[in-house]
Amino acid sequence: MGLRLGELVERLGGQLIGDPNIEVIGIAPLTDAGASHISFLSNSKFRTQAGQSQAAALIVSANDDPVVAQTYQGARIVVKNPYVHFARTAQYFESLTAVVPAPGIHASAVVDPSAQVDATAHIGPRVVVEAGAVIGPGAVIEAGCFIGRNAQVGEGTHFFANVTFQHGCVIGKRGVLHSGAVIGTDGFGFANEGGVYIKIPQVGRVVIGDDVDIGANTTVDRGALANTIIEDGVKLDNQIQIGHNCHIGAHTAMAGCVGVAGSAKIGKYCTFGGAAMVLGHLTIADHVHVSSGSMVSRSILEPGQYTGFYPLAKNSEWEKSAAIVRNLSAMREKIRTLEKTIKTITNQAEES
Repeated sequence: MGLRLGELVERLGGQLIGDPNIEVIGIAPLTDAGASHISFLSNSKFRTQAGQSQAAALIVSANDDPVVAQTYQGARIVVKNPYVHFARTAQYFESLTAVVPAPGIHASAVVDPSAQVDATAHIGPRVVVEAGAVIGPGAVIEAGCFIGRNAQVGEGTHFFANVTFQHGCVIGKRGVLHSGAVIGTDGFGFANEGGVYIKIPQVGRVVIGDDVDIGANTTVDRGALANTIIEDGVKLDNQIQIGHNCHIGAHTAMAGCVGVAGSAKIGKYCTFGGAAMVLGHLTIADHVHVSSGSMVSRSILEPGQYTGFYPLAKNSEWEKSAAIVRNLSAMREKIRTLEKTIKTITNQAEES
C-alpha cells in the first residue's frame, strides 16, 4: 500500500522538501532503499551513503540536511530526531498491514468462570485463565499463554505465544510480553541451616506499569514479602533476569542478558548494556548508564556513565588488587611530590 509523503508529514510532522505526492511503500536502509522506499539518516558518519541513496525520500536532521542535499536527488523530511521519526514512521507502516486478532475466546481455551475477560479481548488457542483473573479491553493473549489466579492484564496489552503470567501479578496498559517470558516465578530465597537450604515462601507479586516491553525468555521474580516493581515505560530485552523485590524505575532500558539480583533499586531513565550485572540490595540513581559486561558491586548515587571490567581472580587477591587500584590516584600524587623533592635536593647538591 502506497503512502504519500504529504500525508506522512501531516500525520507525523517534519518539514517536507520535495513533492508531497511522491508515494512510498515502506522503509529500507540507506544502502538498500529503492525508488519506492523512504530511508533515514540518524548518524552523521553516514552522510555520504545518504547522499548516494536511491531512496525516494530521506528523513534527516537540520544539521545533516545541507550536506546531504548537495548530492541527494530525492525528497527530504527534516526533523529534530530522525531516529524517533523513523520509529513512528515504521509503526505507521506496520499499522496499515497489521492483522488485528478478532475479539473472543477460542474454543480450546480454558477460562475459569470467575475470571473477567473483556468482550473486546482476544484469547487464543489453549490459553489458560485461572480464577479471579482480569483481562482488560483490547488485550491480546496468544496461543498457549497462562494467566494465573487473580492476575490482571491491562487494556491493550499483548502477550505473545507461551507467556507465563503467574498468580496475583499485574501489568498495566499497552504492555508487550514476548514469547517465553515468565512473570511471577518464585524468587531465589533460601535460609541455610547447617548446609541445608530451607525455602522461604515468596508471597509478594510482580506489579508492572503501563507501556512496558519485556523480551523473549526474560524472567521477573515475584517478591518475597513486598512486591517486585517495574515502573511505566521500562524496556527489557531478551533473556534478562530480574530478582525478587527489585524496583526498576520508569523508562529504564536493559539490553540482553542483564542480571539484577534481589532487592536492587534502580532509578528512572537508566540504561544497561548487554550482560551487565547488578548485585543485590544496591541503589542506583536516576540517569545512570552502565556499559556492557560491567559488574555493579556498589550503589551508584550520582548520574553518569559507569564501566567496570576486571579479570577473574581468587577473591582475596581481587580485593587486594581493587584496593590498590582505588588508591592509584593518591599514589600518583605522592610519587610526583617525591620526584619534585628529589629533583630539588639533586639541584641543590649540584649547586653546592
